[in-house]
Amino acid sequence: MPPGSSPRVSIVYGSPSDQNVMRQAGAMLARFGVSYDEASISAHRAPRALADWIAELEPRGIEVVIAGAGMSAALPGVVAAHTILPVIGVPVRGGAMDGLDALLAITQMPPGVPVACVGLDNAKNAAVLAVQIMAVHDPALRVRLAQFKEDFEKAAVEGLGGAALELGGAAGVGELARGLGRDLHSPGRDHDAGTRS
Repeated sequence: MPPGSSPRVSIVYGSPSDQNVMRQAGAMLARFGVSYDEASISAHRAPRALADWIAELEPRGIEVVIAGAGMSAALPGVVAAHTILPVIGVPVRGGAMDGLDALLAITQMPPGVPVACVGLDNAKNAAVLAVQIMAVHDPALRVRLAQFKEDFEKAAVEGLGGAALELGGAAGVGELARGLGRDLHSPGRDHDAGTRS
């Protein structure tokens, strides 16, 4: 987070074991220059702590919540039930159903308690969606998002496809289309051929 800036996005996950997946959201937000914080709070094991945390979101200036959870994946829905802020759910792989249960749980919220849902373990897309939500009223962020989309498209046209997101970590938003080819075709990696539909 840039020095002196307040977080705009809160990343929360139900278990410390989810951190490896959810840190990808933070890395992507950092690429856009968006400040964030993160916490590990279980909806089942620490419900009062979670309620207290949710109550502080708006007073702290948080604009979007990214909530990751596996198995029953109650966390995103509980957060959404207690705030008017947009909540993006990240279903985390694990358990007997390898994340399918989490995916279904997050997508089956009752009317009036929406949670946006990205793919299994796809915290990067959750971060991009959070940026898109905030960019509606943030012209500077909208410019960075437009550059990201342009660079991402260039990478896809050059046959690099989803690798633009896969290699994201340290690369700046404006560097997505440059230098991606180096590591894309090393043995043991899955590749997106960048086919057009």
